[in-house]
Amino acid sequence: MNALICSHFGLPETLEVGEVPDPQPSSGQVLIEVEACGVNFPDVLLIQNKYQFKPELPFSPGGEVAGKIIGIGENVEKFKIGDPVLALCGWGGFAEKVAVDADRVFAMPPGLSATVAATTLYTYGTSYHALKDRANLQPGETLLVLGAAGGVGLAAVELGKLMGATVIAAASSEEKLVLCKEKGASEVINYETEDLKTRIKVLTGGKGVDVIYDPVGGKYTESALRGIAWKGRYLIVGFANGEIPQIPMNLPLLKGCSIVGVFWGQFSKLEPKTSFQNIHQLVKWIHEGKIKQHISKRYTLEESPEALTALLERKMLGKGVIILK
Repeated sequence: MNALICSHFGLPETLEVGEVPDPQPSSGQVLIEVEACGVNFPDVLLIQNKYQFKPELPFSPGGEVAGKIIGIGENVEKFKIGDPVLALCGWGGFAEKVAVDADRVFAMPPGLSATVAATTLYTYGTSYHALKDRANLQPGETLLVLGAAGGVGLAAVELGKLMGATVIAAASSEEKLVLCKEKGASEVINYETEDLKTRIKVLTGGKGVDVIYDPVGGKYTESALRGIAWKGRYLIVGFANGEIPQIPMNLPLLKGCSIVGVFWGQFSKLEPKTSFQNIHQLVKWIHEGKIKQHISKRYTLEESPEALTALLERKMLGKGVIILK
């Protein structure tokens, strides 16, 4: 089969498409013929050996796939050959076939295309878990989203609005902020040209924001934290700019606020019942037209290094997807 191969750790341009043996499903696994695979920031970290999980070389990136089951290992009873599914494989998805643990595979909801399915779990799953389970976001509260035009950020903007919050979107260009307004942001901040802390204070009348969603890290974290409201919740989602910030720990004390970690992948493993309920709610909203993934571009397997480069350079608005069938 064809696959994007990471034979040594490095940047996307070091990856190559080539022939590899077909994977075989082990006990408790299914084999999926991949139709589409979402492009996510963990993919960029995996190929540089900077992620929490460390696959053995060689491997293929791609952790979010949709397709149909073409093989079933021992001790798998809930699926059959031909079932359309979406799956969280961790890596291996930038390939024509992938073997996935059955407990990380979900039946494809009726009416959902493979493209939409393969671009929904990571971004909306992460953002909904963050806002609902970790921040307990309430109607009428104010939500600040950093990196708001990226995959998880744009999902957080859309979900925050749907959950009744007033959303302030912060991003690095006017083009990105226009998209955020289209997705429901009431106010926007260009943190490349404006002082983040000052603008937060102005937009909230000095009160500060109740919840901050931060998938970026780096130099903006402290400025955003200084603009949080009393008893606010600061969601640590990721470090897209590559820098893990050092937070002055007197700030949570003075603000009476909480700094809350968001690790959706681990949550979905350790709390599968709640995770399934979240996914069910997201699918319901998709069918109702209340949320809609913004797909920046569709790529072929051969173009997948280009997709990862766009993500790494923060040029991708919303979500990219690799189309394999």
